[in-house]
Amino acid sequence: MTDFYDALEVRDPAERERDLLAALPRQVLQAQSATAAFGHILDGVRPAEITSRAALAKLPVTRKSELLALQKARRASDPFGGFSALRFGSRMPRVFASPGTIYEPEGEASDYWRTARALFAAGFRGGELVHNCFSYHMTPAGSIMDSGARALGCTVFAGGTGQTEQQVEAIAELRPTGYIGTPSFLRILIEKAAEKNIALASLTKALVSGEAFPPSLRDWMAERGVAGMQCYATADLGLIAYETSARDGLVLDEGVIVEIVRPGTGDPVPEGEVGEVVVTTFNPDYPLVRFGTGDLSAVLPGHCPTGRTNTRIRGWLGRADQTTKVRGMFVHPSQVAEIARRFPEVQRARLVVEGEMADDRMTLRLECPAAPEGLAERIAEAIRDVTKLRGAVELMAPGSLPNDGKVIEDARSYK
Repeated sequence: MTDFYDALEVRDPAERERDLLAALPRQVLQAQSATAAFGHILDGVRPAEITSRAALAKLPVTRKSELLALQKARRASDPFGGFSALRFGSRMPRVFASPGTIYEPEGEASDYWRTARALFAAGFRGGELVHNCFSYHMTPAGSIMDSGARALGCTVFAGGTGQTEQQVEAIAELRPTGYIGTPSFLRILIEKAAEKNIALASLTKALVSGEAFPPSLRDWMAERGVAGMQCYATADLGLIAYETSARDGLVLDEGVIVEIVRPGTGDPVPEGEVGEVVVTTFNPDYPLVRFGTGDLSAVLPGHCPTGRTNTRIRGWLGRADQTTKVRGMFVHPSQVAEIARRFPEVQRARLVVEGEMADDRMTLRLECPAAPEGLAERIAEAIRDVTKLRGAVELMAPGSLPNDGKVIEDARSYK
């Protein structure tokens, strides 16, 4: 079984489906009985009857935007909005915040976010040193990958984000075999090392996530000796799917049920049709049932050429809503509205995200009848304050923006 993380990956598909559906009623009961939010959402549902995908599809979809709204509404009494089965204490060693702000608990289980499987598929093995460049503060990305690497038996260098020259120095001196982080930051590190004439010969593989990983960037890394693979994970759900050496779609994780539904509904679409990714996790601590990620994807026919038998999806194909990721961080329409509300001069706002090959640029375009001196600079400060990202500002005459209802326009190229 050296080619696979465990025997679950090569189960007969019918066996996997039986196992998942057998566990489903218990998870629905856990969500219903252990969390106030799902106690309300699933009110009247009989968990023992949720034993098929058809029955699951009749349950309501809870989308990320709704989770955010419920958390904000209940924050005074419960910072998790009634979605967590855990409370502060020894069973919840950490809590994280994602942009929005959404608070997520981390339980005490080993490989809590189930990312060891994705790391194994990307070539990581126990006994290796890995360089983790996901953030270790506020957001859970660093911990998500750290816990998986340690469960695999790796030692982790907690690089985090930023400090490019120090990161390059650590890689050169500690000689890790692999990198974990966003693909754009890995490119920055490789380019900085080349600029300083520093060899990073030990770095031969990478597991990247958090933003698009176009073939052009994958090939650019391969030309420099790094085999990069990607995985699809979220702060709410942990690992959803991961790439294999076949580079033919993403294989679903063994610990989730994934549905592809028509955006704006809970109705599953036919295989191959693009729709929203909806996930039911079997995590008893944070038991999300039919959680709408807002991401678009589609099921691929057949199985992975590596021999893994789980369903494959095409990967990230955009957003079902206007929420988008910029440099690994979610930006929500509500954040654009919050920025605009701070400035009475602004009539309408539209955030445009552009770029290619991991070079994200965002520009906030605003209609203003009059622009007092220093307005653009103050708006730029508000962008950083609200989104934690830098963005350009363009002040425009009234009527300049398209009248199409868009608050966020993703104009990036993923070729």
